[in-house]
Amino acid sequence: MVRDVWDVGDAYEAYVGRWSRRVAREFVAWLAVPPGGLWLDAGCGTGALSAAAREAGAARVLGVDPSLGFLRQNSGDRTAGDARALPLRGARFDAVVSGLALNFVPGPARAAAEFARVAAPGGTVAAYVWDYAEGMTMMRLFWDAAAEADPGGGMDEGARFPLCRPDPLAALWRDAGLGEVAVRAVEIPTVFSDWEDYWQPFLGGQGAAPAYLAGLDEEKQMAVREALRRRVPVEEDGSIRLTARAWAVRGVRP
Repeated sequence: MVRDVWDVGDAYEAYVGRWSRRVAREFVAWLAVPPGGLWLDAGCGTGALSAAAREAGAARVLGVDPSLGFLRQNSGDRTAGDARALPLRGARFDAVVSGLALNFVPGPARAAAEFARVAAPGGTVAAYVWDYAEGMTMMRLFWDAAAEADPGGGMDEGARFPLCRPDPLAALWRDAGLGEVAVRAVEIPTVFSDWEDYWQPFLGGQGAAPAYLAGLDEEKQMAVREALRRRVPVEEDGSIRLTARAWAVRGVRP
């Protein structure tokens, strides 16, 4: 199986980072953490969620991520680390957040327990993940096309990540000992100027779908492209207007 690739920040931004930034703002507003606090962004990547936290008034945001490539392109306060074993003392942060990363962590229960450990008593612990099964349309269309063009060869994130649904997310937070658990959908428009604007980011190699595509020979890549092009709805002006839904979960450390 082709592994997911997370290393080149610019390619990631073109693929999904630009959409993550819009979700991050709504997510942070929903958390309503008082300004002036200390935040941890676990799986910070190129810094979309960290930036939203700073815009909302966080006094300091520390980012942790295992990808040195992403960290080099993250201008914030950041360090290398594993979400399952955070290199930080406990009971420290007013808010511990994670954006689009939790489902890629082997053993997410360990990560959720670590999030709870480093949060201060009364602190907010929260995360969001794409709704790969249904609501993240740009990816859903891709994986449906891949299943047609390359039966049995895909890495469909909808099937791979059962965590990315409301009930499993809420259960994960409760099992980590967090209270006042709530889950909500965050949906944003994802508008592409034309077919090439939609297709080109899949060629960047960053993330599950682009990594899968890069592992195919040219003939299969073209088969996926054509199967996808038949599925994508195109407006009269050539634009492609889709939506992206993420599921967000929050809780409070007792």
